[in-house]
Amino acid sequence: MLTNTEKSPYAKVSPLPFQNVKWTEGFWNDVTDMCARSTVPHLQKMFEDKDISHVVENFRICAGEKEGEFGGTDFGDGDFYKWMEAAMFTAVKTDDQKLLEELDGYIDLIGRAQLPDGYISTKQILGERQQNGIKRFGNINDFEVYNFGHLFTSACLYKRLTGKDNFLAVAEKAARYLENMYQENEREGNVQTAVCPSHYMGLIEMYRTTGEKWYLDLAKLSIRLRDSVENGMDDNQDRIPLKEHEKIIGHAVRANYLYAGVADLYAETGDEEYLKVLHSVWRNLMDTKIYITGGCGALYNGASPYGNFFVHQLVHQAYGYEYQLPNITAYNETCASVGHVLWAYRMFQIEPKAEYFDAIERSMLNVNLAAVSLDGKKYFYENMLRRTKELKYKLIWPLTRSEYILSYCCPPNLARTMAESSEYAYVRSYDTLWTGMYGASRAEITLENGAEFKLEQKTAYPYDGKIVFAVTDRKNAVPFKLNLRIPGWVRSGFIKEEGKTIPLTKENSGTYMSIELSGAGGTEVILELDMPVRYTAPHTMIEELTGQAAVERGPLVYCLESEDVQIDTLDDLYLDLKADFKTVQTQIQDRTVTALEGEMYRIDRGEFNREELYQTLDYQGMEHTKVRMIPYFAWDNREFGEMRIWLPVAY
Repeated sequence: MLTNTEKSPYAKVSPLPFQNVKWTEGFWNDVTDMCARSTVPHLQKMFEDKDISHVVENFRICAGEKEGEFGGTDFGDGDFYKWMEAAMFTAVKTDDQKLLEELDGYIDLIGRAQLPDGYISTKQILGERQQNGIKRFGNINDFEVYNFGHLFTSACLYKRLTGKDNFLAVAEKAARYLENMYQENEREGNVQTAVCPSHYMGLIEMYRTTGEKWYLDLAKLSIRLRDSVENGMDDNQDRIPLKEHEKIIGHAVRANYLYAGVADLYAETGDEEYLKVLHSVWRNLMDTKIYITGGCGALYNGASPYGNFFVHQLVHQAYGYEYQLPNITAYNETCASVGHVLWAYRMFQIEPKAEYFDAIERSMLNVNLAAVSLDGKKYFYENMLRRTKELKYKLIWPLTRSEYILSYCCPPNLARTMAESSEYAYVRSYDTLWTGMYGASRAEITLENGAEFKLEQKTAYPYDGKIVFAVTDRKNAVPFKLNLRIPGWVRSGFIKEEGKTIPLTKENSGTYMSIELSGAGGTEVILELDMPVRYTAPHTMIEELTGQAAVERGPLVYCLESEDVQIDTLDDLYLDLKADFKTVQTQIQDRTVTALEGEMYRIDRGEFNREELYQTLDYQGMEHTKVRMIPYFAWDNREFGEMRIWLPVAY
C-alpha cells in the first residue's frame, strides 16, 4: 500500500512520486510483468465468479442489480479493495485504459451498494435487509472495519494515481459512519477491538491524502479506544493497554497491521510512548520470532504464552513463544508477511535504518514471492519451511499452492505488494536519496534542496551483487547525497566513484554508506557486494533446528526439492561445510533462476526402519552425492515432493 509521508512532521524520509520510478528489466521487472499479465486478471476472474468467490456478486445484490443471498467470506469486500489497488497501480503503469474503465465501473457499483449513512459491508447490509439475524457489529470477527480500512487505502491510491475523487467520496462517507460509531462507543463505554485493524493505516492515509484533520483525530480515537476493551485477548493484542506492549503476540496479521498503524500515527504526532512500544515489539519479533524467510506467525492454533498460565487464552495464526519456530507446521500466513513489509516500511520512514529495508527485502524476495507460483495463478495461504511426502496428520491448508482458497485474503494482498514493488526502490530526504530494494530501474529525482536528476540502476540483483548507478540529466549543480544500503549479510565488497574505491567489510554491513555527489556532469557509482554461498546457523534455543544450517546467497534463502537430488528422501542428506557450490542457470516454469550446484553427504543408515519412533542407531558411513538447490521463492512449481531449507550438518 502506498503511503505518503512527505508532510508528516515526524517522518525523516518520504517516498518518491509513484510515476517517478520504474523497474526496467531483470528480476523485479519480471515479477511486476507477471503480476500485470497473469495475477491481476486471474484474481479479477475469481472475484467476478459468483460460483467461486461471490464477491462482486455481493455488491451487485446490495446495489439492487441482482437477487440472492450473501456468499463467500466475511472479509471478501476488503479483499476486493486490495485487488483494486493492484489493478489500479498496474493499469496506470501500463496505461491499460480498459482496466481503468472497469475500475471506475466497480467504484460506481460500490457507491450504489453503500447505504445512505455511509455503512458499507455487504454481509451485514444483506443480513439486515433479509432479516436473517446478521447485523452490524454483532461479531468482531465479521471484519467490517477491516473492510472499511482497505476501502480507505484503495480510495487514497486511486486519487493519487488518477486524480479522481469518485472513490474518495465513497471512503469519506464510510469514515463519517465510523466517526459517529466510535464517538458513540466512547460515550457509552461499549468498545470492541476491530480484528485485523487495517483502518488505522487507512484513516491516516485519508488524512495525508485530503489534509482534513478529522481523519487523523478519528485514527487517534480508534487506537485509543483499544484500551477500553473489556476482557481483551492476546489474540487481538488488547489484553493490556497498547502503551504497555513489550512483546509481539497473538494473531500475526492483526499484530503487524496494528503496529504499522501505530508507526503511521507516530509519524504524525511524535508520541514517544508509541515509539517505545514500536521499538520493543520490533526487537522481540526480529530477535526471537521471525523465520529466516521473513515469515511471521508460527502457529495455526495455540495458547498464548503470556498472561495467566492457569487461564489459557487461545491464539490463532499467531506468534508463539520466543524461538518457537517449527518447520513442517510453520503457519506464516502470507498476509502476515505483507503486513510485516508495511510495518517495516513505516519504521524506516520514521527512522531510516538499513535494518528495516533488510527486513523488507528478505520478506519480499523469499516468503512473499514463495506464496505465489511462478506463473502467478496459484497461491499459498501458509508458507511452510519443510514439506514431507506424507504426514500422519492434516494441516489446515493444502501442501501445494491452490488456484482458489476459501480464505482468499492473501492473493490480492500479495498482488498489490508485487504491483507496487517499485515503491520500495528509493526514498528521499532533504538532500539525500536513499536506496531501498535493489533492482534494475529508472528514476526521476527531485530533492527538497533543489537537486534534480535522473538515476538509472543497472544490475542482475538479487543473483549478482554488482549494482551500477548512472546519474544523468542533471538540471543543476546542486550537490546531493546517494545513501547506499549495505545489507546485513555483506562481509566484503567495494564502492567505486570518480576513481575512488571504498572497501566494504563486516563493519559496514547493516548500515548506509553516504556518497557525496556534486557538479552538473554525469556521475557513475558502482556498488559491488560480494555474494559467496554461506551457511546460516540458527539460535540454539530453536529446538527443531539443533545441529542444522541453512544455505543462503546474497538476499536469497535456498532450499532443496526432491526433484534436484537422486535420493529416496531429503532426510538422509547432511551439509558438508567444505563443499564448493557453484551458481548455474536453470529454468522453472519458463523463468530463469540462479540455482546452486554442489555436493552434500548422503548417510547410510543401515537397517533403519522409518516407521519406528525410537530404535538403535545403525550408522554405516557417508558418501557424497550431487545436489542442486533453488531459491526458496521458486519451490513447488514442479512435481510434488519433499522440500527442506534447514539441513543437518556433518561436522
